[in-house]
Amino acid sequence: MSANQQPELFVNSGPKTKAAIIARVMSNTEASYLVRDYYNAQRDRIRAASQIRTIENMGTAVSDALYWRRESARVTERNIKGLLDHYTAAHPMGSWMRSIVGIGPVISAGLLAHLDIEKAEVAGAFWSFAGLDPSKKWEKGQKRPWNAELKTLCWKAGQSFIKFQNHEDCVYGHLFAERKKLEELRNERGDHAATAAQGLTFYGKETVAYKACLAGRLPQAQVVARASRWTVKIFLSHLHQVWYKQHFKKDPPLPYAIAILGHAHMIPAPNAVWDEADDVQAQVDEDGNEITEDTSTVAAPATTEFSKPPKKFVRKPAK
Repeated sequence: MSANQQPELFVNSGPKTKAAIIARVMSNTEASYLVRDYYNAQRDRIRAASQIRTIENMGTAVSDALYWRRESARVTERNIKGLLDHYTAAHPMGSWMRSIVGIGPVISAGLLAHLDIEKAEVAGAFWSFAGLDPSKKWEKGQKRPWNAELKTLCWKAGQSFIKFQNHEDCVYGHLFAERKKLEELRNERGDHAATAAQGLTFYGKETVAYKACLAGRLPQAQVVARASRWTVKIFLSHLHQVWYKQHFKKDPPLPYAIAILGHAHMIPAPNAVWDEADDVQAQVDEDGNEITEDTSTVAAPATTEFSKPPKKFVRKPAK
């Protein structure tokens, strides 16, 4: 079998109309399973491709087994993505999310599956459920106070915005780039010295990260992470506002700081089709921090500076 051949058993011969019918009756729970399976298949394909390269570099012939495994995973990826494409296209918010550069059918489907606008009066509820509320702590012996898979999806969305930051039409990529500059400025002037000091017990003494913390600055990776989290929170805020208005036919409640104090400027939601007087926007203060809807304080970006990226989905072994 050549590297470009696909196992005949896994050729996708199903008509698109059948996929569309299946997607229309698919539940949110089923969609969340498929999103998980998509990333499992993606990881399997990448692993098989890596194993093929390893054997080829050894100068050994690669048998059909690994090619079969790689291509079967590729077809599974394609089939699942096709179903999720139809699933998201049938939902108004799926269509809006997919109009955003950096957000495709898989991430859109995951967000639709895990978020419920009827349980989120304010955008802060989305942040909290996604693990982006720094005030929420996971205490020992207690149930995790956020959705782990949703948190991973949001992390993936942030990585996608970073990837497309130079794309002309990637609004959130541009917001990330701007925020990153602000975070770098704050870092250089020592605003995060107290947090950086915590890294002295986290990093090895010979690492670049340790030396940055010793100088009172966050490692560059943490600066990028801060900017990415802030960008994702803006995206979720826009998603909430567009979704709330589409579902309830009215504007969501204004944050306290906007309605009472007036301390903010607006970041308009891209590609939201409303009357001009009903422009959907996220609210931020003078420093660019997102404002919470249900308190009188400003919600700064998440401050867990030295946490690792969320773990990837792990397939449980078959019993």
